[in-house]
Parts: sequence; C-alpha cells; structure tokens
Amino acid sequence: MLLKAITFDIWETIFVDGSDEPKRAAQGMRSKSDERRHLFWSALNDQVPLDKALSDAAFDVHEAAFRKVWHSMSVTWEVADRIDIMLDGLNRDLPRDVRDDLIAQFEDMELCVPPDLIDGASDAIAELASRYNLCIISDTIYTPGRGLRDLLAHHGVAQYFSGFVFSDYVGRSKPHPDCFRSAATQLGVECSEMLHIGDRDAKDIAGAQAVGMKAILFTAARDEGSSARTRADAVVGAYADLVGAIDDIASR
Repeated sequence: MLLKAITFDIWETIFVDGSDEPKRAAQGMRSKSDERRHLFWSALNDQVPLDKALSDAAFDVHEAAFRKVWHSMSVTWEVADRIDIMLDGLNRDLPRDVRDDLIAQFEDMELCVPPDLIDGASDAIAELASRYNLCIISDTIYTPGRGLRDLLAHHGVAQYFSGFVFSDYVGRSKPHPDCFRSAATQLGVECSEMLHIGDRDAKDIAGAQAVGMKAILFTAARDEGSSARTRADAVVGAYADLVGAIDDIASR
C-alpha cells in the first residue's frame, strides 16, 4: 500500500491510563474518581447542605449515561455538559464562578499529576515522524483536547504530530467516520493512505477500517481480549515491534 500517514489513539496507546493513580496516592491525594465526586459534592454542599450519598448517586448515574451515549451514539459529553446534567438531576444550580472553577478542576486534574508514557513511545513516534505525517485521534472523557495536547507536550512528543482530532473538537467519537476523515483532511491525504494505531478493537480497528484505513491493535498497555478475534492488520504488543509491523503492512 502507499502509506503516507499514521494516526494514534492516546489512552493505552501513548499514555498508560491510570498510571497517575499511584503517584496521587503517594502524595496523599484521592483517586481521580473519588476526587471528582468530592469536588462536585463540596461545591454544592458549600451553597446548600447536600447528602453526600445522594450526590454520589447522581454522579454514578451520569457516568453510566455518559458511557451509554459514548458507546452507542459515538458522542462524548464535555465536562460542562456533564456537570449541568448532574445539577439538573439534583434540581440544583451553582454560581457561575463556582461552576466554572469546578469545570476547570475536572478538566485539569490529569495535568496536575500526568500519566506515564508507554515504554518506547517517544523513540518510536520520533522515528515514524521522520517518515510519515502523524495525527492524534482520541476520544475525550474528562480531559479535553487542549489538555491532551498539553500532556503530549509535557512528555516531549506533541511536536511530532501534524494534526489533532479530539472528540470534543469534532463533536463525534470513535468509531464514527468523521473522526478518521477529519484526520485525513488535516493531513491532506486519502483514508486509504493512512494507518491507525489503537487499543480498542470496536473503536480503533473497526472505525479505521470502515473508512478504508489499515489498523494495528496495540496491546502494550491493555489487551481487552480481542487480539484473538480482531480483524486488525496486525497486533503489536510493544513499541519495539511497532515500526517493523508498519513496514510489513506498507510493503504488502
């Protein structure tokens, strides 16, 4: 194939999701999940007392709804929308400055204690950038696209990417075709000239192949058990093997 561009998922493909949690614990900080619940309850309780159990229940329901919409409709709600949904469910509101501060704390949490890169990611990305145009295609959960770019810059790899596709930017999440086509448009190539790397078979592999891209299932940080049944063009378990696998696909 004529391969001109490579696209990367972020979580469990470049960053190890959850690798910040031991660092948070070592600093005496709550887990991110517990901290978000605490921040939301505190913001409301400071205005009018609120039962913490009720606040946590609203949080759990909203997260379940988020996952349902994410997986079934290929949409990721922005943090502001998520907070407003919880407020509506509790029939509560917050002063604008308090709400804005809460949104910022949610969105910046992973920037305060950054996750780790997967071993070998920096060198492999640098090598691939010398041969191909690179683009990020990533869903945003709590950290928005601007924050994910900051995390990539923190680890010294942002400069290798010529394009960035985040679900909060394009309004759709993987496997929706708009995510992959947006990358092709940004890089000025055809989808058939691109290869995508990601850890989720249903989102990264199926989504990329549906628009004519090649795809690699990357299992270095997480193997969801789909490697035996995936239709990916290759399954790669370490960055040390990634460049060779791409070369093999490109030569077919």
